[in-house]
Amino acid sequence: MSEELIPENPEQETEENETAEPVKQRKNGLYPAVSDELADNMKSGWADTELHDLQPIAQAEHTAARRAALSARFPGERLVIPAGNLKTRSNDTEYAFRASTEYAYLTGDQTQDGVLVLEPTGDTGHEATLYLLPRSNRENGEFWLDGQGELWVGRRNSLTEAEQLLGIPAKDVRELAAALTEATGPVRNVRGHDASVEAALTDKVTAERDEELRVHLSEARLVKDAFEIAELQKACDATARGFEDVVKSLDKAEATSERFIEGTFFLRARIEGNDIGYGSICAAGPHATTLHWVRNDGAVRAGELLLLDAGVETNDLYTADVTRTLPINGTFSPLQRKIYDAVYEAQEAGIAAVKPGADYRDFHNAAQRVLAEKLVEWGLLGDLSVEKVLELGLQRRWTLHGTGHMLGMDVHDCAAARTETYVNGTLEPGVCLTVEPGLYFQADDLTVPEEYRGIGVRIEDDILVTEDGNRNLSDKLPRQADEVEAWMARLKG
Repeated sequence: MSEELIPENPEQETEENETAEPVKQRKNGLYPAVSDELADNMKSGWADTELHDLQPIAQAEHTAARRAALSARFPGERLVIPAGNLKTRSNDTEYAFRASTEYAYLTGDQTQDGVLVLEPTGDTGHEATLYLLPRSNRENGEFWLDGQGELWVGRRNSLTEAEQLLGIPAKDVRELAAALTEATGPVRNVRGHDASVEAALTDKVTAERDEELRVHLSEARLVKDAFEIAELQKACDATARGFEDVVKSLDKAEATSERFIEGTFFLRARIEGNDIGYGSICAAGPHATTLHWVRNDGAVRAGELLLLDAGVETNDLYTADVTRTLPINGTFSPLQRKIYDAVYEAQEAGIAAVKPGADYRDFHNAAQRVLAEKLVEWGLLGDLSVEKVLELGLQRRWTLHGTGHMLGMDVHDCAAARTETYVNGTLEPGVCLTVEPGLYFQADDLTVPEEYRGIGVRIEDDILVTEDGNRNLSDKLPRQADEVEAWMARLKG
């Protein structure tokens, strides 16, 4: 990575056409200064690259509807929703930016430092303004000397271009702090994303009111609109192709490690989407019993199982979340198949319970009952009845986690929703959730026969509640044991 001209403390302007002080240089840069002649040279000779007659992004009408619903929920109040800022990875390098879910959900924009402000127009209604960084200034050298100048990190949209694409009036975000400091009346802010916004609002907001806004925006995503459903289907389809890529390359993973699997899936995610939606779990052998195994540095051995939990995140930030447990050599052993079939049966019961009007907890309870029945049948819980096992939760030693969660722009979507609207809520068309039962027998678990130890199985699919039941968005990947083996054999040729 080049580092010649990036400044240590860039000075930005408040007006794009106003000449400011020269941008400061990086400490220990190889060029100690910028000559007047070079500075003048860099100001001119550039073509006009403004884009014209841009069409709105695909989800513009949906984001407008979401803002209207938010406006109706908080009449007469100023609402501030930041995208967030870059986060330092180490020294002067940053993590890849990912806009806050709330901001992207309401705007369709994903640029760093952006802030959506809904200004009340009276007792009802709001006017939306998007505060963004404009194009880099060329008069003071910002565009080529600033670490975030466009010659370093790439072109960004002008404010006019952003307005055309997003359907929201846009202003320079560098003017926002002063405007918020002078603002009067009730204000709510989504916290945790932009320290400068929070500093400007410090005496105007309360933690309780801000949390109400965050909770509302989380609950607004419980039911997906048509655009979101299409994005989740796109994510699942790309994820299925990523799983196929992995199966085709298992011989190379055996020669290296779980990291070959991780890299193989990541390539598909970057080709067809924005990124992976979460850290891929590429757990071979006994690592499959660790729920969130993301080190992915272990051996891949024939005769063992691979638990692959991974999801592609689309360019509009909707993620799949799919798990398959695969025999690395292509064929389940009798014991592996017995455990796998138990988890498959539990998942079938869970999926069948997903329908409009059902309690959210129904699919979890249905899957847990099947797993408890199997554990009792296998003699792992003494002479206890299934009912007693479920009453005491003893099956959890080997099932460990809940059977699913909401899915959307976050892999664990709607996490701030109230308990009464989430886990104690009722399913309705447009809800998307995972169904993912599992059995995990730890390598050091002396309460199970030795041959069980080190085996972990999870099967996970992304299920959309429909008007008359449900639809499995990830059904392009086989689940039944015979179908899994046939699918792997076909892919391996």
